[in-house]
Formats: sequence, C-alpha cells, structure tokens
Amino acid sequence: MTDPQVPMGGGVNQRAQIKMSESEIEGFLAERRPMTMCTLNHDGSIHAVAMWYGLLDGCVAVETKAKSQKARNIVRNPTMTCMFEDGDSYEELRGVELVGKAEIVEDSDKIFELGTSVFSRYYSEYTEEMKPFVEVMLNKRIVIKLNVERVVSWDHRKLGLPPMG
Repeated sequence: MTDPQVPMGGGVNQRAQIKMSESEIEGFLAERRPMTMCTLNHDGSIHAVAMWYGLLDGCVAVETKAKSQKARNIVRNPTMTCMFEDGDSYEELRGVELVGKAEIVEDSDKIFELGTSVFSRYYSEYTEEMKPFVEVMLNKRIVIKLNVERVVSWDHRKLGLPPMG
C-alpha cells in the first residue's frame, strides 16, 4: 500500500508541507504588494498586468478604466486569475493564486469603498481630507471584483531550507 504523502518517486510531498492555512493566506493578502492579474484576450492568449488591489465585500478587487483591455476581456469572459508573490530566493518564496469569476461593479458607493481600500493600502491611511484625491483617482473608473473558486498557496519558508547563495 502506498502512502499518499509519498509520491511514486519516493520523495516527500512538499506541496502539502508548503500550503498556507486560511489565516496565513488572509495575512499574506493583507500585506502591501502588487499582484499579477490575468484575463483572457479575444484570441485566447493571456493578458497579465501588475495591479494594486484592495478588498471589497471580502473579495480582492481592482479599479480600472471601463475601456481598459482587462475590463473588455472580463465582459467577454469573466475568467480571472490573480497571483500574489513574495521572496527573492527559493527558500523564501511565498505566494497565493486566486482563480475565479470576475464581476464588474459600477455602483458609485462600492467604487468609492474600493478606492479608499486601495488608497489606504498603497498611499496612506484614508481620512475625509483625502476624499478629493480618491475621487480624482476613481474618475471614469469601474471596479473588477474576483469571486474566488480556487485557491493555491505556497510558503517555501516552511521547508526550513538553509539560505542559498
């Protein structure tokens, strides 16, 4: 009988070792970093762009121009993948991949809510004095919110490898 933790080659299943817990994923996504957002172009190729993000209704979301390539792609096909990563060497690599269906949000209150989330994450804590800056940032923008269907995570620090190099 084979052990499901030991693949055919006899090695240890590192995938299970490096998977993040739900709270580790939440903490990782709460950190300040850009993400790579992927949508599908009309020809089936992948459109990947670095984006700042915020949270809206507990979901990762971005603000963008309504006529942007990513927005046009989502209208055509809501499939979206977002990848968040960190680390400069193998033993410190961490990341989360979120796969799901995107939803375009055009409600002005929700757009502003996401705008303050992005502003607070990447600029400074939002206060009412910042409202004009957020309004300018959101001019002619929509929000794309990801409804997650699958999560993949990894944290190579859990392997306890010595620093390389």
